[in-house]
Amino acid sequence: MNNTLLLAGASLFLGTACTGTAKNKPEEKPNIVYILADDMGYGDLSSYGQQKFQTPNIDKLANGGIRFTQHYSGCTVCAPSRSSLMTGMHTGHTPIRGNYEMEPEGQYPIAKETFTVAEMLKEAGYATGAFGKWGLGYPGSEGDPNRQGFDEFYGYNCQRQGHNYYPYYLWHNQQKEILEGNKDHETGDYAPELIHRQALKFIEDHKDEPFFLYYPSIIPHAELVAPENYMEKHRGKYEPEKNYKGVDEGPSYKNGGYCSQPEAHAAFAAMINLLDDQVGEIVAKLEELGIADNTLIIVTSDNGPHMEGGADPNYFNGNNVFRGFKRDLYEGGIRVPMVAAWPGKIKAGQVSDHISAFWDMMPTFADLAGVKTPENIDGISMLPTLLGDKQPEHDYLYWEFHGYGGDKQAIRQGKWKAVRNHIEAEDTPIELYDLSADPSEQTNIAEQFPEKVEEMKALFDQAHQKSTIFPFAYEK
Repeated sequence: MNNTLLLAGASLFLGTACTGTAKNKPEEKPNIVYILADDMGYGDLSSYGQQKFQTPNIDKLANGGIRFTQHYSGCTVCAPSRSSLMTGMHTGHTPIRGNYEMEPEGQYPIAKETFTVAEMLKEAGYATGAFGKWGLGYPGSEGDPNRQGFDEFYGYNCQRQGHNYYPYYLWHNQQKEILEGNKDHETGDYAPELIHRQALKFIEDHKDEPFFLYYPSIIPHAELVAPENYMEKHRGKYEPEKNYKGVDEGPSYKNGGYCSQPEAHAAFAAMINLLDDQVGEIVAKLEELGIADNTLIIVTSDNGPHMEGGADPNYFNGNNVFRGFKRDLYEGGIRVPMVAAWPGKIKAGQVSDHISAFWDMMPTFADLAGVKTPENIDGISMLPTLLGDKQPEHDYLYWEFHGYGGDKQAIRQGKWKAVRNHIEAEDTPIELYDLSADPSEQTNIAEQFPEKVEEMKALFDQAHQKSTIFPFAYEK
C-alpha cells in the first residue's frame, strides 16, 4: 500500500477534522494512560449494566470522571480498530482495515511513513510504552511498535499468539523472551500478569517525565483462562455452567487454538475481575508516586464481545440492548464502554452522550500535549468534553470492515444509523435505523426514508477511499 498517497487522499475529507486550540492547551503536559480491553462488550462492566458480577475499580474511575454512553471503537475486530486508534483515521482512510495474517507470526504492517499517536507524543517529549497486544506489524517490520513511536514494548506482537494466556514466549522490544514456566503443557507464567508488572515498572521508570502508557490488554479475548485464585472466587456462581471443548494438543495448541474450559462462565467473570484489579493497581501506583492528579486515565474496549472459546455474551448480556457482536457493524459490534478520569481536571460523576470514536484520541492527546493536531485525520478533540467546555461535533462517523463472510460499511449521523452488509456492488442495499427510537436496530426503515438513504449512500462514497490491500469485492 502506498501510505503517502493514502494520507494525501485522506486530506480531502477534512469535514470532520479539528485542530488543537490554545484554549484547551493544558498548563503542564499530563501523563496519558490508555487501557484497551480486548473484546469487552458494552455491557461487561457493572457501571454499564452488568448484573452478574462487579467491576468496582473501573466503576470508581467512572464515578470520579466521565462515563461515555455513545463512544465507538475503530472497527469491529482487532487490527483495524487499533489502526484507527493509532492514526486518528476512520477505516475508510486508515491503512489497516481487516485482520491480515502474516507468516510465521504477526499481521500486515502499517508503513513507516504512517504517523502514529506514539510518534506524535514522542516528538512532544513523552516517554512512550505499549504493554499487551500489538497486531499492526510483524516483529522487525515497518509496523513493529518500536518503529512506530514506542520506546518500549512488552507483550504479544501477533494477534494469533494473543489467543493464548500461557504462551511459549513474549516479546520485549526486539528480544523474544522465552517463558520457561509455560514449556510444553505447563502453565506457570500467566502472560497478563507478566505484562502488567512491566507496565507498572514503566510508570515507575518515567514518573518524573510525561509518559504515554498504552495498555492493550488481551483480556477477555478468545481463550477463557484465569489464574486459580481468581477462578476460586467465581466458581459455581454462574449456572448452568458452560463446558467448552477446545484445542489441547497438536500444532495449534498455544499457537492460536483455544484451550478447553469446563467452567467458561466462571473463567470469563474471573478474567474481567483480574482486569478490573489491574486497573485498580495502576491507579494505586499513580497515587503512590504522587502523579495521579497529572494523569488522564481512559478505559475502553477495541470492539464488541466475541463468541469464541466458550464465551457466552448472551448469558452475561455483554452487548447490553445492542444488536450484534464482534465482526458486526451493528451497535453491538462497535459501541463500547469508555470511562475517563483525571482528578482535579475532569468533574466527577458525569455521564456524556457525546458521539465519539477511536479516531478522536489522536487530536485529544495532541491538545493535551500542547501540539498541533495532524491535518490529515478524521478525529475531533474530545478535550472540551473532558474539561467541561463547548464540544465540536462530528457530522458523521464511518466504519468499514473487510473479511469474515463479506465486506461491510456503517455510518452514524446523529440519530441515524446506516448499515450495508455483504457488499458485492456499489448499489448493495442500505439498511437504515433510527437509534433514538430503536437503539437495538430491530426495524429497518429504509423504505420509509428513501431520501435519507440516498444521503447515506453519498456519505459512504465520500468516506471510503479505495485501498489496494483491503479493497471491497467489486473493486478488485
